[in-house]
Amino acid sequence: MTARIELDAFDKSLIRLLQQDGRASYTDLGREVGLSAPAVRARVQRLTERGLLGFAAVTDPLKLGLPVMALLGIKIDGGLPDIIDALEGIDGVIYLVSTAGSCDLFAEVVCRTMDELSAIINDRIRTIPGVRAVESFPYFGIHVHRFTWDIPD
Repeated sequence: MTARIELDAFDKSLIRLLQQDGRASYTDLGREVGLSAPAVRARVQRLTERGLLGFAAVTDPLKLGLPVMALLGIKIDGGLPDIIDALEGIDGVIYLVSTAGSCDLFAEVVCRTMDELSAIINDRIRTIPGVRAVESFPYFGIHVHRFTWDIPD
């Protein structure tokens, strides 16, 4: 289990502001929370080094020509690490989690066409040794996609 990182009120305020605008300057952040720019930089760097914060450009798959998206429920018979390694190597798999319940893994996939989705499922995933079944849940629309969940006290 990962050790919980203790946050003070300044850390929480900075995280909330960065969730709204990850490109905000240290000066602007400092002005909002009442700290100097160097103090903000040190806090953000500490939170990043400890693995709590990460920064990435979020892209819109539709604008990249990837209008076909699906969640895949994958059932396996053993060999979880090898199957995860194989799935990580498939272009189009953008999210992969292991879980409990009727499926062992969930993979989120983005691609150009339904034919491409079919090929990923049938030619790439179902052929991985240890994969027993794949259930596909194509997306008709994305209604909520949050990056701004609250920080617990």
